[in-house]
Amino acid sequence: MKRARPRPTRRLILQGTALAALPYVLLPERPAGAHAPAPDYALAVWRPASAANYTVANHSAARPVDRVIIHVTQTTYPKTLFVFENPGQHVSAHYVVRSADGHTSQCVREADIAWHAGDWEHNRRSIGIEHEGWVDEPAYFTGVMYETSARLTAAICTRYGIPKDREHIIGHHDVPGTDHTDPGPHWDWERCIRLVNAA
Repeated sequence: MKRARPRPTRRLILQGTALAALPYVLLPERPAGAHAPAPDYALAVWRPASAANYTVANHSAARPVDRVIIHVTQTTYPKTLFVFENPGQHVSAHYVVRSADGHTSQCVREADIAWHAGDWEHNRRSIGIEHEGWVDEPAYFTGVMYETSARLTAAICTRYGIPKDREHIIGHHDVPGTDHTDPGPHWDWERCIRLVNAA
């Protein structure tokens, strides 16, 4: 009987981006006059993931969204975007928030299914938000990151009627069967939920 090859974890995929990013640095810019679609969240910029890294949803039936999943990238903001743009990586999230200034990119349409939770059911029913940083480096969790993330999360919750509580705004570590620990012990959940409700 053939042994199944172990699948790489999301963390390993994100960490192994240095070589994968190189070809994308060399690609030409978007042609002048090319149309870039507006993001679903007005304060984000559109940085699309490769179509090989998410599932286009069936638009004939509304996708039930009842969770927001909080992630930490375990790498830098630019490397995360390069990973999502690389068709060989098979990982994405809807949004990525930068640590230093809260700059936010949307990589997958909210109507589509990003591959972020490691569990199809949770991918299908959630919006994933990545935050730049490492779970064991709390300095990355800046005030501006919390505030920007909270406004984004509040807007998503309002759009889908998701309660703004810890049961519906969860960490990647809360997904059943995951081996991930993000957002980790330094993520301030009390502050996060308070800011979401105040936004």
